[in-house]
Amino acid sequence: MTTPRFTSGPAVLPANVLGIVLAGGEGKRLWPLTADRAKPAVPFAGNYRLIDFVLSNLVNAGLHRLCVLTQYKSHSLDRHISTTWRLSSVLGQYITTVPAQQRLGRRWYTGSADAIFQSLNLVYDERPDYIAVFGADHVYRMDPGQMISQHIASGAGVTVAGIRVPRAEAKAFGCINSDADGRILEFLEKPSDPPSVPDDPDVTFASMGNYVFTTEALLDALRADAEDGDSDHDMGGDIIPRLVGQGDAAVYDFADNVVPGATDRDSGYWRDVGTLDAYYDAHTDLVSVHPIFNLYNDRWPIRTSVTTSLPPAKFVEGGIAQDSIVGAGTIISGAIVRRSVISPNVRIEAGAEVSDSVVLPGVHVRRGAVVRGAILDKNVDVPEGALVGVDLALDRARYTVSPGGVVVLGKGATAL
Repeated sequence: MTTPRFTSGPAVLPANVLGIVLAGGEGKRLWPLTADRAKPAVPFAGNYRLIDFVLSNLVNAGLHRLCVLTQYKSHSLDRHISTTWRLSSVLGQYITTVPAQQRLGRRWYTGSADAIFQSLNLVYDERPDYIAVFGADHVYRMDPGQMISQHIASGAGVTVAGIRVPRAEAKAFGCINSDADGRILEFLEKPSDPPSVPDDPDVTFASMGNYVFTTEALLDALRADAEDGDSDHDMGGDIIPRLVGQGDAAVYDFADNVVPGATDRDSGYWRDVGTLDAYYDAHTDLVSVHPIFNLYNDRWPIRTSVTTSLPPAKFVEGGIAQDSIVGAGTIISGAIVRRSVISPNVRIEAGAEVSDSVVLPGVHVRRGAVVRGAILDKNVDVPEGALVGVDLALDRARYTVSPGGVVVLGKGATAL
């Protein structure tokens, strides 16, 4: 395996900025994919982990001092970052994972705000003017430097990235009520009557979970929150409303973000893949001729490790893949794959059919087996003649089936 070393690119940040990535999420709604790993470590699109998207955006924008706060089952996440994401220490660049350190007593993090509060030594060591706090489990492209520039110009204590969503669908999100100048008037968690954006009554700003803080504003808010016995110590639920109440919060319209190489079709793409159905749907966005999210934009690459020891994918004995992504080292032998994402090092044997599915590394689909509308985690074995996703009533008795009818087999499982 070769590990790419990323050094300073053309992006130049307008100020001294420290990046903090919140990566401690348990991801209960993604179970069984999170049974053995943290949510940000879940594989995506064959080669990637979910955390690669936020790290790529930050590194591409010139943020080269990044602290990744971990907690839940973080071993595979730690290993991925340490072996994949190496910056230049000579230039003072780093991406480092920071586990829960119990700096304030024998307790783990009680919320995302508490995770930062217990890690303030990182801030004191670096003395940044601004702090970018980003989530680790969304699929998107963004230039955070543009958001940072707007934040500095606004003079606000915090700027919240907002994505425009239909007002009728906004009830599932943290929603932003702002004025025409971009100042946030209210920050509402999953409101029954979402507010509209100033220029469109049918659209709401939903929070993307990405924030830029002026350092002193964040420190003051964290200290006050730590002393509040009624707080859940959550960034979106407590810290942002606190700064909104002080009139010190602004919104950044994600629609204004311009990423090099973006097309009209994939510009502004953002998906919260916090559920099995959302994770599955985000994969279906990748496989069309003109994909809704384009993995092949080399002007703003999604970075990850490159495993050169694997040979190219091979199709033998009439094996074919239609409207699909197929990873290196995979062999499709006399089998048919349709509308699927097949990760590296997968084996699909003669007479097998895989359609509308997400197949993670190391899976073996044996002769005559049928897999439809499924997610197969790493090293799943589908025996000869087995049927997965063909009879949902039977599958519900055997496996996890999402509300949308996606059949999911956990890591190392054997289909029945």
